[in-house]
Amino acid sequence: MNQLPFPLAEVPDAASAERGRKLFAGPCDFVKGVVAMSGLPPADRMEVCFAGRSNVGKSSLINALTGRKGLARASNTPGRTQEINFFALADSHYLVDLPGYGFANAPVAVVEKWQRLLKSYLSGRQTLRRAFVLVDTRHGIKPVDEEIMSLLDSAAVTFQCVLTKADKVKDQDRERILTQVRGALSKHPAAFPEIVMTSSEKGDGIATLRALITGLE
Repeated sequence: MNQLPFPLAEVPDAASAERGRKLFAGPCDFVKGVVAMSGLPPADRMEVCFAGRSNVGKSSLINALTGRKGLARASNTPGRTQEINFFALADSHYLVDLPGYGFANAPVAVVEKWQRLLKSYLSGRQTLRRAFVLVDTRHGIKPVDEEIMSLLDSAAVTFQCVLTKADKVKDQDRERILTQVRGALSKHPAAFPEIVMTSSEKGDGIATLRALITGLE
């Protein structure tokens, strides 16, 4: 058993993996993009949200989870998409794609409006069970990631770190990066004490993340 703080999440057992596969193999449809709290869909089901700085691979991860190449679309311009996008997974879950943060190519007033919306959403959405904060394995946790993690701390929303693009990192660099990530996470009271390492391209960690989401109550 790994006794390190923030160990890597274990591969799910066969039954959990199959439940996750079945959920994500079901219908998953775009519901709406939200730019104000008044536009949120009814809070009638469990939801999880995905946050990450621009170019972290968020759209690719959502597409890999759902097995649909074009479900979530990456903006060509980092920081340009300022909507909270809701996807209905079967009739039991919402997958919520938060706008990418960091180097936002948008006017200051637009960024501030988005930040207010994000804070309101995170602190006021009773059906939000977990936030997944995506971090590029090649770079580890950066100051801009710390900002969203601190926001989740203050909103008392449990978040779990998901490392993306793990296939792009050499084995000898992986432990160094994991040590940096663990040290950063240890400062955040809302951080869930497991890390998921993924590669959307190779499929690594996808079954683990599906099973985690399926097992939330």
